Amino acid sequence: MFPSAPEVVSAARDFVRDVLTQEAPGLRDEQVDDVRLIVSELVTNAVRYGTEPGDSVLVVLAVTDTRVRVEVRDPVRRRPRFRVASQERDRGRGLLIVEALAECWGVADRPFGKAVWAEVAR
Repeated sequence: MFPSAPEVVSAARDFVRDVLTQEAPGLRDEQVDDVRLIVSELVTNAVRYGTEPGDSVLVVLAVTDTRVRVEVRDPVRRRPRFRVASQERDRGRGLLIVEALAECWGVADRPFGKAVWAEVAR
């Protein structure tokens, strides 16, 4: 669990690297990088759009023989949406990155908020 603040994105990436090093020692560096980038995008979205001051986000990893699943949970039910990318903004590409790197992704309602998840094949 991480407090809702922009600087936690880096801590979430480090958490993912540490867990994958222990739980998925055979995972290629490129796959670890993909999962870390997905977590970056999902945590950034959760902090920006899914939390209020004082809230937290939860990062959950599940590793199987065939895939790595990551979930980022936040307390707001509003679902993420694609935004039109533009030259004027440096935002709006996160879900496009997730879609490009993940085998599949989606959103699940939770009793207190939502979980945005993505799966990467091993």
